[in-house]
Amino acid sequence: MHTANLSRAKGLLGPTHVKTPLSQTRFSANFNARTGARRTTRLGACFMKIHDLVTTTEALAQLCARWAQSPFIAVDTEFMRENTYWPDLCLIQVADEQDAAAIDPKADGLDLKPLLDLLTDNEDVLKVVHAGGQDIEIICNLTGKTPHPMFDTQIAAMALGQGEQVGYSNLVDSWLGIQLDKGARFTDWARRPLDQRQIDYAIGDVTHLAAIFPQMLEKLRKTGRGVWLNDEMERIADPSNYVTDPQTAWKRVKVSSRKPEVLGRLKALAAWREVEARGKNIPRGRIMKDETLADVAMHPPRHQQDLSRVRGLSASWAGNDIGGRLMDAIAAAKPLSAEEMPSRDDRKPGLGKEGALVADLLKLLLKIRARDIDVAPRLLARSDELDMLAAGQKSGLAVLESWRFEQFGRDALDLVEGRLAFAVVNGRLKITRIEDSPEAA
Repeated sequence: MHTANLSRAKGLLGPTHVKTPLSQTRFSANFNARTGARRTTRLGACFMKIHDLVTTTEALAQLCARWAQSPFIAVDTEFMRENTYWPDLCLIQVADEQDAAAIDPKADGLDLKPLLDLLTDNEDVLKVVHAGGQDIEIICNLTGKTPHPMFDTQIAAMALGQGEQVGYSNLVDSWLGIQLDKGARFTDWARRPLDQRQIDYAIGDVTHLAAIFPQMLEKLRKTGRGVWLNDEMERIADPSNYVTDPQTAWKRVKVSSRKPEVLGRLKALAAWREVEARGKNIPRGRIMKDETLADVAMHPPRHQQDLSRVRGLSASWAGNDIGGRLMDAIAAAKPLSAEEMPSRDDRKPGLGKEGALVADLLKLLLKIRARDIDVAPRLLARSDELDMLAAGQKSGLAVLESWRFEQFGRDALDLVEGRLAFAVVNGRLKITRIEDSPEAA
């Protein structure tokens, strides 16, 4: 597996790496860091030291200096966000082959800069996460940057036949044969002090990940599927995925109208709600739910006192400051420009009845091909790409490029152009190739 994303990790994939190659590192499937029974744990031929909870900048800097010499680190976070707009970072867990620790970001005087620099600025150390979207968002909020280079084991599992969204517990069970203790899953991570059971539970998320990653990497090498993951890993590392622009927040709100004046009010109201929620650091839904936002955009009140009759709003808004700011946002709204108007149906571009049937056949083909090569369908193609292909579009589609074309796109194109058909052989659905297309017949 030779990928631009992974090859920067200290020669992780190359023959010149001076440390023991990951493919030769033996990890014990019997290790369970949840127990907290030993602070130094043997992992096959390696020892992993479980450090005490890190609460000082000096201890963190020393650990980061050690981790900076590793080809990869496993990273996880614990946070709370039920009652806040911004996630409240409560714990950060990091592990490599030799050292694992939980860092307390709430400790008095602790400066996270050594760790944040390691995560976002050190291109030589690969950062391994599992379903790491929210962890990445937290780092992006703190630094304006994302960890890089990245490897997400949930995405890698898609290339290895483990489905589209394998959970961490199932991943650990399938690779290490360990059933995780879920007893601390609903911990209030913001409460101090944390007890040792909570800390051990949290550290287990990265010690197991550090054991799984080399095995997963080796399997990707053997199957040659590492290159399949390049685009996906770069996508999750794109900071734009984690920054919410108030001026585009309206695009996440469903509304039945396509009138420019309604969508213009929706844009203004969604931006206003975003600013209010950020300023108060409360979830946007606590300011106004999406349904109410859409209703106000479609049926705007003329006067502030009319807010008392809007379902989903407090009657007090008829006379308080937040109600006044809401009315100001409505008054300042302008009809959405033609350039910003959404297309009528982005996901089914002019398919028609016949085109919709072709799209259904392409999706059937995708399921068959994904089954045959044991890969998650979403890694091969997105549903909207198949709709575009069925509608006659062939340019700018990832499914018709690079490895996706070799694995699925060529067959998809042949199906659309009449060179491929389906057949049932011994009760199993198969793909058959037609020698002469209808045009040639």
